[in-house]
Amino acid sequence: MTTGHSTAVSGSDRDTRKTAAGVGAGGYAQLSGQVRQAGLLRRRHAHYAVRVSLTVGCYLLGWVLFWWIGDTWWQLAIAALMGVLFTQVAFLGHDIGHKQVVAGRRAADTAGMLLGDLALGLSYGWWNDKHNRHHAHPNEEGRDPDVKGNAIAFSQAQAERRSGRAGRMLARSQAWLFFPMLALEGLHLHVASIRFLSSTRSRNRSAELALQLVHIAAYCALLFTVLSPLTAVAFAVVNQAVFGLYLGISFAPNHKGMTMLETDSELDYLDRQVLTSRNIKGNWFTDLLLGGLNYQIEHHLFPTMPRPGLRHAQPLVREHCARAGLPYVETGLWRSYAIVLRHLHEVGQHARATSAGAVAD
Repeated sequence: MTTGHSTAVSGSDRDTRKTAAGVGAGGYAQLSGQVRQAGLLRRRHAHYAVRVSLTVGCYLLGWVLFWWIGDTWWQLAIAALMGVLFTQVAFLGHDIGHKQVVAGRRAADTAGMLLGDLALGLSYGWWNDKHNRHHAHPNEEGRDPDVKGNAIAFSQAQAERRSGRAGRMLARSQAWLFFPMLALEGLHLHVASIRFLSSTRSRNRSAELALQLVHIAAYCALLFTVLSPLTAVAFAVVNQAVFGLYLGISFAPNHKGMTMLETDSELDYLDRQVLTSRNIKGNWFTDLLLGGLNYQIEHHLFPTMPRPGLRHAQPLVREHCARAGLPYVETGLWRSYAIVLRHLHEVGQHARATSAGAVAD
């Protein structure tokens, strides 16, 4: 087990690990067999029945509390609470998208759209498309949509490609701006959802658009019926900021600051998933807080594994990585944020150096 972040590895290092782990003879297949034999990929219907009931129940109770309190600035506390509950609902949508909850595509799509489009106003189809591409090519430049580098530069190559004064300035200050920018993530997700549904002929496009309209209408009607216009706007701002920030700080430790892969990297599945992922140490509260994303290595190796199985798969995966000579990266939550910010600062320093060189020339 290692802490911190890993760096790129050479081909000879990969060959040595493959020999040690027997990858050529089915190293991942061997690990997968152990996981299946342990029953960790089986559906956990009772678990998810309870989890879905509690999460959706708390979400609905939050809106009842909102209605009961009425027009007061104390509603900003409810706005923050609903931002937290929105994120917990999003974690459920993530599990559904990975077929952890239900196996059938139609059932998964229906559940995902009810939680995503109706409850949160986020396109389930857009999220699935984006997230599946991330899982197939984590931290691979040009293929992982989570590291496109549009707002944040995640590699020196991305920093070098920045053109324009504003782009270079953003890269230079990105470590300081990272967390404040996450507060805008909720807005970004809504905009991306609408763009996706407006331009893409997804299989459930009509249903998603209808549910999105219901969400927007119900959200605005609730806020402007119960609250004064100014309080309603403030509620929406706090609600979406907390939602975006909470969601962002839950996903950021998983891959940011880990190995960035070149486009069309030849790494095999096991190497690709382990080298680009970081686990977060903790206990049951960490599991709840991060929606099981703290077991990112196990999740990326076995995306359909129900959330309760991840903790039990960890010893098997850690032992296999040790035999394979693969760095199994695991650190505390606060340290993970420090690593992410340090990485962004280092990339920003490169942007500063590149900008200074351009001025000197």
